[in-house]
Amino acid sequence: METKRWNLENEITDKEVAIEEAAKLLLAGETVAFPTETVYGLGADATNEEAVAKIFEAKGRPQDNPLIAHVATKQQLKQLVDNLPTYAEKLIDTFAPGPLTFVLPGNGTCANNVIAGLSTIAVRMPDHPVARQLLKSCNIPIAAPSANISGKPSPTTADHVKNDLFGKIAGLLDGGATGVGLESTVIDCTQNIPIILRPGGITKEQLEEAVGLVMMDPAIVNNNEKPKSPGMKYKHYSPEVPLWLINGTTDKIQYYIDQEQKKNNRVGVLASTNFAKTIKADEIIPLGENMNEIAANLYDGLRRFKQGDVDIILCESFPEAGIGQAVMNRLRKAASVYLD
Repeated sequence: METKRWNLENEITDKEVAIEEAAKLLLAGETVAFPTETVYGLGADATNEEAVAKIFEAKGRPQDNPLIAHVATKQQLKQLVDNLPTYAEKLIDTFAPGPLTFVLPGNGTCANNVIAGLSTIAVRMPDHPVARQLLKSCNIPIAAPSANISGKPSPTTADHVKNDLFGKIAGLLDGGATGVGLESTVIDCTQNIPIILRPGGITKEQLEEAVGLVMMDPAIVNNNEKPKSPGMKYKHYSPEVPLWLINGTTDKIQYYIDQEQKKNNRVGVLASTNFAKTIKADEIIPLGENMNEIAANLYDGLRRFKQGDVDIILCESFPEAGIGQAVMNRLRKAASVYLD
């Protein structure tokens, strides 16, 4: 399959025409990757089971892993659900459009392979001008998981999508690098109290400021617990080489670097900018000076380490306040070893 790429960053490109062409592909049952404020998504008509099946095929995604339906407006969201609790309305009014996904009772509008046979639907309103214009042009819900090979780090640039999916999808809208860099927060709104199923761009503190008490799915912090969201049971975000997540001082991480180098292993390190200045390794990628920068750069950092360049990646642990909780959630899922 030939994949068409529209470079929306190029001044020569007519952005409206490009987005209309992408919308026509989606309406014709094809798959198109597009930028959101979190990561790039791989979209298909959420009401078309055959179109949605192409997402699973391109990504190699397990069939019991439900997808998120993306919509342009609150009215479109309401058309997909059976019931909208008062607190969910408040969350929508406060955070949508934005990096927050709502799990609500579905009404059967979306294809069965979008919801993976569940009675609920996950839906969000993205806050990215390209995504919003695309959704308005289609005027249908678009199912869109991250536009990467299943299990690899999510894509935050169009080149990440190209490396994973060119030749497997119909189109790619290149809107430059994404903003947040981590997937949306997923919140279960089917109970009396909202429950975070996946931490992301909207923090627990922000949610509680809007609606009061918000619970956390125990599986987020305890690997022995069964996740309430089926998609959360799979290993995600893994780089090409083994990743060790280490909780400790620079001296502790330097010790493990030295030990691996004695075994003739080339060692790569992911760390905050200040942390990176204090250690020595074969390759060091500083992720940023604060947690927002670290979140935005995390997946690109994981992807930059290639087989043949390094044999192992060591990464420092980060404070779990605010978006740090989402960063650590992704790193734990990506890591093959966690040294506390």
